[in-house]
Amino acid sequence: MPGFEVFGAEEKREIMDVLDTGVLFRYEFGDQRNGIFKVREFEEKFAAYCGSKHGQAVTSGTAALKVAMIALGIGPGDEVITQGFTFVATWEAIFDVGAVPVFTEVDETLNMDPVDLEKKITAKTKLIIPVHMLGAPARMQEIMAVADKHGIPVLEDTAQAPGAKLNGKALGSFGVCGTFSFDSVKTITTGEGGMIITDDENLWRKMSEYHDHGHDHAVNPGGRGGEGRSFIGFNYRMMEIQGAMGLAQLAKLDGIVASQQKNKAAIKEAVARIPGVTFRTILDEQGDSASFLGFFLPDAGAAAKVNTILAENGAGAIPFGSNTWHFYPKWEHLIAGSTLAQSGWPFNDAKGKRRVVYDADVLPQSAALMDRLLVYQVPVNLPEERLRQITEALNKAVNY
Repeated sequence: MPGFEVFGAEEKREIMDVLDTGVLFRYEFGDQRNGIFKVREFEEKFAAYCGSKHGQAVTSGTAALKVAMIALGIGPGDEVITQGFTFVATWEAIFDVGAVPVFTEVDETLNMDPVDLEKKITAKTKLIIPVHMLGAPARMQEIMAVADKHGIPVLEDTAQAPGAKLNGKALGSFGVCGTFSFDSVKTITTGEGGMIITDDENLWRKMSEYHDHGHDHAVNPGGRGGEGRSFIGFNYRMMEIQGAMGLAQLAKLDGIVASQQKNKAAIKEAVARIPGVTFRTILDEQGDSASFLGFFLPDAGAAAKVNTILAENGAGAIPFGSNTWHFYPKWEHLIAGSTLAQSGWPFNDAKGKRRVVYDADVLPQSAALMDRLLVYQVPVNLPEERLRQITEALNKAVNY
């Protein structure tokens, strides 16, 4: 899965272009940089790859979520609906803009259940964030239909699914904007980094300004520091070395996905021999980024037995039902309302009154799925000996 598996001369060449100029900052220094603007080029090429008009690079996928929400005007008093199976960054960013995260069930796509989504909408709902978890698409047509019915914008969290498509359309391009992560273990990586794509030029300009302390980036005779500012911002700028890496990695993305699809098919063939196994619903096999293979056993006990055998034979899978980074009931700090703020913010308001309480048992449909789910991360490079080891372990699990 991770882009670091294919690091090579291409990344080094792009990075050396930057080091030769001595300019790491993404703006200004025109006389020194010899026309080299790696972050800007990465933004343009990534947006074009996704079929979108604009790209805004930032420091992380988490920052991408926050910058997009700020540009959309999300803040205190708002509710933002996302799903109970996601990385913690999704709801951390919602809290960080002052809004309240509301969680939906997932279905066998392991993504947002559109039926439960509609049940969770209230007068306070101002944004919906479906997450394309583990590299495969959410039910975007159904989700967009619900969102459009209620007049609510959709922001796609595509952190784990660059290169994935649904019916030929890039994930991240269905909603008003889509966010991506390029951290050290993502499908393509810049070490840390993120991107937002959108077709809305006004939204893009707000993101561009907010991520750089509110600077409007207008050409001015005073150079850096002479820009105007229409609103306050913060610093979420990507630097040129990251943009350089992104360009090299983006050029390899189709090859990465093709390799993952081949390797996933090989592992899936072996998994299919286990009695009673079923697979995660993939809405578009051709568009699947294939970075993960998810499969279900008939019940939690069977899943535990199978994974014990797999682990004993050097090929243990990920039991996401007990994973503390990605599944709602395991977020102990969320459930407990733990925070460093003396007021108790964001769980309390400024006067200490409780804003929101989370119950670990409110997503039973998701829990029933996650308890019997096992997942393999699919590598870009899968040596024959490793595939043989996984296959032999799975063969031993057939009689669990």
